[in-house]
Amino acid sequence: MAEAFHIEYVNLRRGGNVAEIREFLRRFGLDFDGDVSFTVALRDDDGRLVGTGSSKGEVLRNIAVDESIQGAGLTAAILSNLMQEMARKGILHYFIFTRPAKAFLFAGLGFNVIARAEPFAALLESGLGSVASYCEAVAGETAHLPAGRAALVINANPFTMGHRALIEKAAAERPGVIVFVVSEDLSVFPYADRLRLIREGVADLPNVAVAEGGKYIISAATFPTYFTREQEHVQAQTRLDADLFARQIAPRLGITDRYVGEEPYCPVTAAYNEAMREILPPAGITVHTVPRVAVDGEIVSASKVRDLIRAGDWTRLEKLVPPVTIRYLRSKEARGILETIRTTDSRH
Repeated sequence: MAEAFHIEYVNLRRGGNVAEIREFLRRFGLDFDGDVSFTVALRDDDGRLVGTGSSKGEVLRNIAVDESIQGAGLTAAILSNLMQEMARKGILHYFIFTRPAKAFLFAGLGFNVIARAEPFAALLESGLGSVASYCEAVAGETAHLPAGRAALVINANPFTMGHRALIEKAAAERPGVIVFVVSEDLSVFPYADRLRLIREGVADLPNVAVAEGGKYIISAATFPTYFTREQEHVQAQTRLDADLFARQIAPRLGITDRYVGEEPYCPVTAAYNEAMREILPPAGITVHTVPRVAVDGEIVSASKVRDLIRAGDWTRLEKLVPPVTIRYLRSKEARGILETIRTTDSRH
């Protein structure tokens, strides 16, 4: 790196530092909320901020260099410092989000584009591990399934009769079904429990396999909320995830159909379904939108199940969830979760 510039680590506990980074990034149409693990600043000899970059988990974020000095290898210097810090924490796989028009800058630094959502975002990765190796692992787990496979993606917070009905329908209509479980551990019910309930709940369906969604399906790695403008969040998130599925995952796993539940309540999920209907068919993937299951005239949803837990209405609850979920909810291991639901506002 040229001697006229130096990199320093940013103390994000100081409001002035955060304000300076935020103001600099605003010039590039980027947002900065401070929700990062590590940030560096690139300064010239006069102390002027001319570049910055941050990281959180495996994601490199908010990479920007003043237009007047781009092309001098300074982006590489910022990345190198961030990746060294991540490596010290044992992180050896890296994602970058950028505008599609800027993707070539990072491709020249060893990153591979794995998804695009024009004109909002491009997702690139580098380091140990890849979407190809993820698909190879899933392929091994699902090798027993015949060709002509369908896919479903569910969070199951918790697993309901609606989830079961959607999987049953796919299994009845397609030779094989892969159920991807959202792996982000941000739900009331822990990921390990959600994964186990789904696997036990579909164990009687011989042509269904359950796989971990990992970092490539509805994860922090495919939802770049930190750099898109507020009104663009939903479009960027849903289209990037759908493009990644169509471009990388479906062809590697022989997936020809995607099943989704009709979404009358959540606007983000509804937008995600719309993105799939727009992006998947041109890639040769048929999207099946299935009406929600109703019990006693009431649409089954995980949020409704949580509401009934909060109300202590076990009679109605038992109609909305499979036996495996009821057994879990009545077990000792679920006591803490039930208490959390009872004491949390229904909007959360």
